[in-house]
Amino acid sequence: MIGVSRTIYWIYVPVGGTLDHMENATARREKKAEVRAAISAERRELADLLDTLRADQWNRQSLCAGWRVREVAAHMSTGFRYSVPATLGELAKARGNLHRMTDRVARKDAAAYSTGALAAFLRDNADHPWTPPVGGLAAALGHDVVHGLDITVALGLGRRVPEDRLRILLAEIRPSSLRFFGADLDGVRLCAEDLDWSYGSGSPVYGRAQDLLLLAYGRRIPGGLLRGEPGNRFTLPTEEV
Repeated sequence: MIGVSRTIYWIYVPVGGTLDHMENATARREKKAEVRAAISAERRELADLLDTLRADQWNRQSLCAGWRVREVAAHMSTGFRYSVPATLGELAKARGNLHRMTDRVARKDAAAYSTGALAAFLRDNADHPWTPPVGGLAAALGHDVVHGLDITVALGLGRRVPEDRLRILLAEIRPSSLRFFGADLDGVRLCAEDLDWSYGSGSPVYGRAQDLLLLAYGRRIPGGLLRGEPGNRFTLPTEEV
């Protein structure tokens, strides 16, 4: 490389500094391995669940506005099935609008593939290294967990996301992520009833951790899942359930 010096500089490291760095690097590797294992397990479990759905359930409305269960399932495997050039091609068709592209591709693929194929895409790619453009592995886990909840909560299936996966995602909630997902939690404190976790300040809203996670991802959920006066603003109208 032009202009790059090959001189090696020795830097003084306080006693324990090198060891601390090694320990931190080991901890980061272990954390990444933990998240990868969680992603793989979530995809396999959701694939198994999708295989049990009836035809009418595939056509039910999910918690994703405008998408049935079928479109959500198709969207979940888009990152595995589309190469970068193919994705850019689809984005060009949508005139650079990412949301329009995502919606168009989900609807197209939901119509093109059988329900068995949509489930198989998740299972066969359980260990795929795909991550969203921002957010890394935690964002990939969030993509799978939240879209899984978009399906299971809408269908009233009662699936519980394992605690270790929830804790990874709850720890990632911050003002920037709320803005990204269009979640308005102003004046609200989310308080999990099944975990020692809370977020925000203001009037409390109580619920299961996985339901509160959905609020942090900008979702509105069926009635009866939240307690606390502000809960109504996060609840779907009866006709949408």
